Amino acid sequence: MDRADYFGMNNDILPFLTAHEKTMQVIFESPDQPGVRALIAELDAYLYSIYPAESVYALDIASLCEPNVFFAVLRDAAGAPVGCGAMVMQPGYGEIKRVYVRPQARGQGLARRLMTALEAKAIAHGARTFLLETGPAQAEALVVYERLGYRCRGPFGDYPADPHSVFMEKNVTEDAAA
Repeated sequence: MDRADYFGMNNDILPFLTAHEKTMQVIFESPDQPGVRALIAELDAYLYSIYPAESVYALDIASLCEPNVFFAVLRDAAGAPVGCGAMVMQPGYGEIKRVYVRPQARGQGLARRLMTALEAKAIAHGARTFLLETGPAQAEALVVYERLGYRCRGPFGDYPADPHSVFMEKNVTEDAAA
């Protein structure tokens, strides 16, 4: 397996990465480690600063360590975590959770790279539909998701209808998954 396959990217994507993006690594690893816990704490603080507590549908560390969860960490050249995300495999779909890139690392295509790696991992495990819940105050995230092919839909799973939630879906065909 080559480096691109390991990080959930195919060789068609690598030539288009910037030099900075190439120094970043997406690694599937445990979220239960100090640097990653700090990253998730930043994400939680951010979410609770823009949404009421009852509208934050976050997974805790224990939930992110479940066997049906693929957790990815985006690390810089020094190995420091600068982003993260999870794919929770459910019957019939994969759910994107806990996607976050530190503010100083944004605007460089890193969220796209993280999402691409999560989707590739889920496709390799049979998922063809991806769902997510985000919020309307996260305009940058909404743009990233739309550019990646996600479209708005209604609530799914156990989520209630919530004015602080935006629900999105992406379907991949068998050809696109191959």
